[in-house]
Amino acid sequence: MTDETLNLKALIEKTPDADLLREMISFAAERLMDMEVSGLTNAAYGEKTPDRLVQRNGYRERTWETRARSVELRIPKLRRGSYFPFFLEPRRLAEKALTAVIQEAYVQGISTRSVDDLVKAMGMSGISKSQVSRLCEEIDGKVKAFLDRPIEGDWPYLWIDATYLKVREAGRIVSVAVIVAVGVNSDGRREVLGMDIGPSEAEPFWTDFLRKLTRRGLRGVKLAISDSHEGIKAAVAKVLHATWQRCRVHFMRNALAHASRQGRRVASAFIATAFAQDDAETARAQWRKVADQLRPKVQKLARLMDEAEADVLAYMDLPQGSSLQDPLDQSALAGQWRDQAPDRGRRHLPKRRSHRSPGWLHLA
Repeated sequence: MTDETLNLKALIEKTPDADLLREMISFAAERLMDMEVSGLTNAAYGEKTPDRLVQRNGYRERTWETRARSVELRIPKLRRGSYFPFFLEPRRLAEKALTAVIQEAYVQGISTRSVDDLVKAMGMSGISKSQVSRLCEEIDGKVKAFLDRPIEGDWPYLWIDATYLKVREAGRIVSVAVIVAVGVNSDGRREVLGMDIGPSEAEPFWTDFLRKLTRRGLRGVKLAISDSHEGIKAAVAKVLHATWQRCRVHFMRNALAHASRQGRRVASAFIATAFAQDDAETARAQWRKVADQLRPKVQKLARLMDEAEADVLAYMDLPQGSSLQDPLDQSALAGQWRDQAPDRGRRHLPKRRSHRSPGWLHLA
């Protein structure tokens, strides 16, 4: 696999896990407001102290429109004077900054530096370093609880893939594999089921990752979809005992690499005709017909089609009526995994922390 396989942050926004993103934005915004109000009142919530400058007076409800849809906020009220968070003012980029921090926590852990930058972007004041550190721990804890949650019910379809990130480790910049599993349950609901980080995509790493999912409750997998990485294929056979399906998106990328730039659109349209067939027999017949048509001019592509036929069309053997039996359904889901380079605009490279599990990365 290349380091351009998956944009993990975009995946979070496009799946039902956007609900988690919305809840975490609400949680972080309210904690930041509480910290700022504690600075204005010179006392924490519920604290009895002669140094208190003003009493709190409940909350008022406010809807905040974000890229993760509407977020309901409870804004603190004061008995004297007023409080309105700066980040709710029109045209501020605070919501974008807050969303980015929550996504970062979801994917690779969160750092005090990123929260410090967030506080500045939101125009907030009176928040101490210890408060920022405590908020980091709370966000990390909530995200970790989500990623370690029990997996309930049957998940017939499982997508597994990886991308690579640059991290700082012992003063060196190294590349690590970030692997992710997305499942579809019996009701057709899609979720990110797990995520982990390791030094490479070797078979033992994939095997350990899948075993963690099964210990959390993953069961009923009928079809595991990935690219043709040998480590994934071996791990699926060893742990899940499910049919392995070669991801059509990855296959098309590999196949079209053998076609000329001018001929890629035609080759893609030819191959797609096999996916449009109603049953496995006609799909395989059309697949071979297309391979024979391409063979005189694009021999390498035709050979690849010969070798990949059974793996790419494995889903066609599912019973009629299965949620992925329709090739359009599979393409819609596989579209989450199109080649997108990870965010390269970050100022600080991720860095491992020795006191954390190797599965979490933190910004330098």
